[in-house]
Amino acid sequence: MTIIACFKWVVSDQDLRTDPSTHDLDTSRARHEISPYDRNTIECARLTAAARATASGTSQELVGLTFGDITPVGLKDALARGLDSTLQVLPPSGVEVDGRVTAQALAAAIRGVEGADLVITTEGAADTYAHETAPRIAELLDWPLITNAQSIEVDGTTLRATRVLDDAIEHVECSLPAVVSVVPEIAPAPIPGLKAVMGAAKKAKKKVTVEDLGLATADLAPRTHTARTTGYVAERRHVRHDGTPQEIADSLISSLQQDGVLA
Repeated sequence: MTIIACFKWVVSDQDLRTDPSTHDLDTSRARHEISPYDRNTIECARLTAAARATASGTSQELVGLTFGDITPVGLKDALARGLDSTLQVLPPSGVEVDGRVTAQALAAAIRGVEGADLVITTEGAADTYAHETAPRIAELLDWPLITNAQSIEVDGTTLRATRVLDDAIEHVECSLPAVVSVVPEIAPAPIPGLKAVMGAAKKAKKKVTVEDLGLATADLAPRTHTARTTGYVAERRHVRHDGTPQEIADSLISSLQQDGVLA
């Protein structure tokens, strides 16, 4: 059987800059990387595949699926993290990609993966965190969906998961095939060792276009348009308190009380 782990090539948030006057994000000098959340998703998929292989005594294929541009270095990094192969779907030329287009492309690619019965995504991408990829894919495939999974376990054709809710922990199960979205802390990803990095160069890397997947023009029509992306800039008061340590403490407490921070 085959497990598919979805991952995304994103701008590193550590390299983002904000224009001080317009608050627009400047990504011109930012490097790209596999989303930190998706590294954990890949690790979760790797552990799930290993446990499933041990329990069933059958080999498990682990495919990394991504949509959009990614460098050879990025694919190698993904493969070094335990994937058996990668499948990259190239975006349509001249089309602004939104969540709908992404889901259409990913779902079409999943249909073409022989034996695929479990798709694992991160709860939200590191750049948008829109929580929409897994639900959209499940709807298009007509597969059961489990979201916000803190842990998952496959037992034969049954998927069991522990979900993290606002005020409770929920234990659920469903039949495979299924789609599950996992929270970032599900499986902290280790740094790949030298042997894994060297072995990644020999693994299969496949590319397909949306035309190869048989998607129609209507399937690739975005429904949303990003007009502008701005960064949040915290405004600080820069109040200075002078005097003895006791006077400084009293002045600080008084200021916090005036601002309503302290009761």
